[in-house]
Amino acid sequence: MSRIGKLPITLPQGVEVTVSPANLVTIKGPKGTLSQQVDADISVGVEGDQLVVTRPTEQKRHKALHGLYRALINNMVVGVTQGYKITQELVGVGYRASNQGNTLDLVLGYSHHYVFDLPSEIKVTTTAEKGQNPTIILESIDKQLIGQVAAKIRSLRTPEPYKGKGIKFAGEVLRRKAGKSAAKK
Repeated sequence: MSRIGKLPITLPQGVEVTVSPANLVTIKGPKGTLSQQVDADISVGVEGDQLVVTRPTEQKRHKALHGLYRALINNMVVGVTQGYKITQELVGVGYRASNQGNTLDLVLGYSHHYVFDLPSEIKVTTTAEKGQNPTIILESIDKQLIGQVAAKIRSLRTPEPYKGKGIKFAGEVLRRKAGKSAAKK
């Protein structure tokens, strides 16, 4: 069996799961509701306070889908109970971030600003304290969506290896390179 797929998902208090006949799994929790369409071959069932994902055969395709859908459903359960949070730092002189509602305005050393409209499912906050790098904090219940948006923001100015300037995730360690060496003697 798939090592991930065979693990049952424990449902916390306040989480409701419904599985439609068309294999649409809907999870409702204190922070919101998420849905995921599951492949017709994979079956999802609720046993007490646990959610179990099973596959019909040992085919390679079924093994792959087994682990995939178990992981996606587990991410949904974590999202509706705890939520996800990604923090990004802007490293560079003059780099700034500000937001008005769900519109993010970035100054990244180019001749123009980047104005980024975020999906309504994502909550954004920006901070700019003296002596600290400006930060962007993204919060959402959808792990896939928040990861995709964070990657898109990072792609606007990927950190470079010489000075480390760019948008990086908080706690990320960048591989640094030495610059040009001194003149030869």
